[in-house]
Amino acid sequence: MLKDRRFRQGNARWPAQNGIHDGAWAQWWTETLLSLDGPDHTRLRKLLMPAFRSGAIAKLRPRFQALANELIDGFAERGEVEFVSEFAEPYASRILCLLLGLPDEQWPQVAYWADGLGKSFGVNVASDLPLIEECLAGLTGYVDTVVAERRREPREDLPTTLLQQQETGGKLTSRELSVSLVFLAFAGMETTRNQLGLALQTFLRHREQWTLLGQRPELGERAVEEVMRVNPTVTWVTREAAEDVDLFGLQVPAGGIVQVLSTAAGTDPRANH
Repeated sequence: MLKDRRFRQGNARWPAQNGIHDGAWAQWWTETLLSLDGPDHTRLRKLLMPAFRSGAIAKLRPRFQALANELIDGFAERGEVEFVSEFAEPYASRILCLLLGLPDEQWPQVAYWADGLGKSFGVNVASDLPLIEECLAGLTGYVDTVVAERRREPREDLPTTLLQQQETGGKLTSRELSVSLVFLAFAGMETTRNQLGLALQTFLRHREQWTLLGQRPELGERAVEEVMRVNPTVTWVTREAAEDVDLFGLQVPAGGIVQVLSTAAGTDPRANH
């Protein structure tokens, strides 16, 4: 269904579905990669890709590992941990600060903004709108300041890479750069933090696999893929019908919204893996 051309990206209508038709957040939401469709989505995705090449990320892996070790050392001797607050959240937030070239000590503020923006996906988005817009303004202002600094003094970080893409390609506007970096900051922190928590939850249900991973750490990459299959952070994908559609006997009118429960596809017992 995700490849069915009778459907298009459906996230852009989320603000309007919740009675929010104007304002800073509603405008920002429609400009994110998550809401764009067609040529605009393809163009922006292509322009952002250089910042996420595997080689660039691989260079940072030793720093990711050092951060993980630092956090684990903080509770290992105690023999217990409140995993999300003591590891998942600071790890995800500090990684984002590293990628965005933000000072490491700013991670609690970045986490606050990202967590507030995360309420954009909640069913109480209308009542949470004041907090969402506060966090959007705070994170946007901070990101724009960093971008201005990188224009003057480039570094080896993601904003500098995207600025270079803007200057050489000439197709990534300042607004698109700002929107994309803010979206990355909040979505990257939220999904990484939550996926780490869900991974631990999964291993608690399958303790023999936790023991095996401890004995064979080289299975780590495969373990990441597996927990994202069976217990993912993102469990659905939104699509909007571009025309009247007969979907396996279900009549979906043009403009109708369909939520594709993608998590079911990863655990369907009828499928062969």
